[in-house]
Amino acid sequence: MSDNVLTVEFVTPEARIFSGKAKMVSARTLEGDLGILPDHAPLLGVLVDGKVVIKNVEGGEEEFQVSGGFLSVANNRVSILGEASAL
Repeated sequence: MSDNVLTVEFVTPEARIFSGKAKMVSARTLEGDLGILPDHAPLLGVLVDGKVVIKNVEGGEEEFQVSGGFLSVANNRVSILGEASAL
């Protein structure tokens, strides 16, 4: 069904933070901590202050602090709209 990767776009009002392929995305929402893998069910979540971790296809990991925002998952695409972000 999938090629076992996610297409991830992470943006804030100021800049594009990350754009690329990933094996996994984890984030904290109002409902709790989420781990997003390929073929995840569609969802829309409200981000709370915390970390967003993106595990890229090369095996590396990128970690960001966010101050609120939204996360959307559908068809192996993850869109993160953060209010603010820091490395």
